[in-house]
Amino acid sequence: MDSSVFDKLKLLAEAAKYDVSCASSGTARKNNHGGIGSASAWGICHSFTQDGRCVSLLKIMLTNHCKFDCAYCVNRISNDIPRATFSVSELVELTIEFYRRNYIEGLFLSSGVVRNADYTMERMVCVAKTLRLQHRYNGYIHLKAIPGASPELMAQAGLYADRLSVNIEMPSEQSLKLVAPQKDYPSVFAPMAYIHRNFLESREDKQKFRHAPLYAPAGQSTQMLIGASPENDSQILKMASLLYKRPSMKRVYYSGYIPVNNADNRLPVLSAPPLVRENRLYQADWLMRFYQFRVEEIVNEQYPDLDMDIDPKLAYALRHPELFPVDINTADYEMILRVPGIGLKSAKLIVSSRRYGRLNAEHLRKTGVVMKRAKYFITCNELPLITIHEIQPAHLRRMFLEEKQRKNKHTMQLQLSFPE
Repeated sequence: MDSSVFDKLKLLAEAAKYDVSCASSGTARKNNHGGIGSASAWGICHSFTQDGRCVSLLKIMLTNHCKFDCAYCVNRISNDIPRATFSVSELVELTIEFYRRNYIEGLFLSSGVVRNADYTMERMVCVAKTLRLQHRYNGYIHLKAIPGASPELMAQAGLYADRLSVNIEMPSEQSLKLVAPQKDYPSVFAPMAYIHRNFLESREDKQKFRHAPLYAPAGQSTQMLIGASPENDSQILKMASLLYKRPSMKRVYYSGYIPVNNADNRLPVLSAPPLVRENRLYQADWLMRFYQFRVEEIVNEQYPDLDMDIDPKLAYALRHPELFPVDINTADYEMILRVPGIGLKSAKLIVSSRRYGRLNAEHLRKTGVVMKRAKYFITCNELPLITIHEIQPAHLRRMFLEEKQRKNKHTMQLQLSFPE
């Protein structure tokens, strides 16, 4: 590898690490005869797939030059940092060579805004187009769409990329204007609308014409910074819920704010990123997407913020003792999903298994139910020893917290006993 390209790689890979909206592929593409690579629907990132494989992604920027001065961004124009730019041919060659050496299984490409949105977006599209057409690369490609880019370029981008993303950054337009005065919601939502419209149109065409190309087959994603603005969790999750109403929106990512710029009074001073809050938001997001929870059931006017000590599902159960205990043998699937300690797989097994007989506690353990947690919220073929009605919710919450503290203490003791 040329030394200049290697220097650019180190610089631009480091600059891209703050964008987290790239953790899942959600698409599958088989290798064609004479081509290279393939994409699997398990997920593309530095993580483990369902079958235990560790897959990796070249996460990089086309350039860290940027004409914007966003307060939260390390690449803003007012920062005095080393700058670099890949040519299209350099980035294409880098991706192909990394793939051939089995370093990566896909590409996530973002960029600072150089000259204007169309100029930057055109170069990014050119990278994806060259990989697909000239090198016949069939692996996963995720492009970060540039706000303000023309509809024509957005249409091209979706033909070569598996997924497109446009980061909303802040949960409200007021906060976005404060920390990124050159951006606004119309410039963010316009490309989102282009992607959504083209996504739906391509699926209609696919129903009529077998060989019609799919537009962004893995849909789109976005990201919100957490802790950089005063919005509460209710506002954040309501925004996410609105975004999920679009079929093309597959994931909303929550990124705990990491202070990268000093002496900017528009941003809070944090000693550490709000990682616990970020985790609770992902748990709440999971409940909305897969457990049929509404936003108002997770956060509301009385409880505008998520409980940092317990997960949102347990917090919901403790706030609504009137709904429990649930009879596992008669309750519908939606209500079983709301029981702490019962996941999607266990709920499906319960509904299918009870057709052959009444279930007891041992049956529930075999389906994967976490009985230490669920036993206070369910009844089954056996009479429960104690439920949430015998123990007040506040006392039950203390019990769970004490158990959590004991586990954490035990984990720390093990780490001290077996140092790395």
